Amino acid sequence: MKRNKLIVKLIGLIFLLLTLSGCWNQSQIEERAYVIAVGLDKAEADNRIKITYVIANPEYGSQIQGGGTKEPPQQVISFVTDDITTSRNTANSVIAKEITYDLLRVMVVSEEFARDKDFIRWMYDATKDPEIRRDVRMVVTKETASEFFKQNEPRLETRPHKFFELALSRGVETGMLPSSELIHYFRITEADAELYLAMYGTTQNNEDEGQDRDNDKFSAGEFQFEGQTNQTNFAGSAIFKEGRMIGVLTADETRISIVLNPILNASDILTTFKDPFNEKYRIAARVNKKEANKVEMDLKAHTPTIDVTIPLEIEVLSAHSMIDYEKNIEKRNKLKNSIKKELTTKMEKFVKKTQEKFKGEPFGWSLIARKNFLTIQAYEEYDWMKTYPEMKVNIDVVITFGQFGRQSELPKLEEIRD
Repeated sequence: MKRNKLIVKLIGLIFLLLTLSGCWNQSQIEERAYVIAVGLDKAEADNRIKITYVIANPEYGSQIQGGGTKEPPQQVISFVTDDITTSRNTANSVIAKEITYDLLRVMVVSEEFARDKDFIRWMYDATKDPEIRRDVRMVVTKETASEFFKQNEPRLETRPHKFFELALSRGVETGMLPSSELIHYFRITEADAELYLAMYGTTQNNEDEGQDRDNDKFSAGEFQFEGQTNQTNFAGSAIFKEGRMIGVLTADETRISIVLNPILNASDILTTFKDPFNEKYRIAARVNKKEANKVEMDLKAHTPTIDVTIPLEIEVLSAHSMIDYEKNIEKRNKLKNSIKKELTTKMEKFVKKTQEKFKGEPFGWSLIARKNFLTIQAYEEYDWMKTYPEMKVNIDVVITFGQFGRQSELPKLEEIRD
């Protein structure tokens, strides 16, 4: 009988221990400071960096607090440190709560720091910290990261984590920004065969640039606008070679790099094309890549060649020349040829720029090239990065038309004016 009672007590004790296990080292939400964005700048001292934390207030705008609180939506702190990891303990000198990277989604880097030859040394700190997710987005800014965060003042979405999430995700959908996750930065840098694209942003607007540029042919800081809104804008991309920034692409060039990539796709590309029947107007259209690009290579030829076929569906949204392209087959074919020529010329020009100026490609073609070699050693000896600038690239854009707007039939101007 005593033995049975002892067994029951032991079972009860074990059950009690199980209910307590895993809780001894847990922290409550109100005891932690959640960093949702990190900024990296060069420090005046050698071998050190200036780090900026944007710490979100979890109580701001919550229903628990009745829709609001007197506390600010975020807290920004900047200081000089040795690395990204140990800086959290240093920051606790002024931040009372335990600092965590659990909700970190954005890493902002100043252009000056991104162009530094030692930039990659600090970036690889992110691979060591288990709290830093690999899908954190990298953003390069014209100004310092600390200044960028100070000047960033969202109007419609004051919660800092939500602003970055919405703004950057929408930029990826429209193709004006690359996806730029950290995991791609490390993979591309280590493969040493392609160029990496990071998002480009700023809070500074240059009034002397962008005024006479065509649609999409601008980068961050060159888009001219008026009104009362946040001055922060994201457009285009910073291009990296071997882990270091070497240049800037416009929003239009960023879109081209996405369209030429056989894997990537933007879900909502809206742009304009020349109207072949009236040079005064441009035709608004939605561009969809319904299928993956077809990429064929001949790497054994004296001059290696890459043949890229890009299937695009064009939805005509407006035609200010008032021409009915849907019913007039002859004019529709002329429009198709005009768009095909415009896109092909634009893509060929950009590919040539990557070969002559950047000496590398951001299109993911190196992954396809690997399949042409029996061993990894053979592929590495071929040296894709070094060989690409001398290759011949042939672009073939295959266009099919989708819808011609909700109301495809247009009235005649003469009838309206009469």
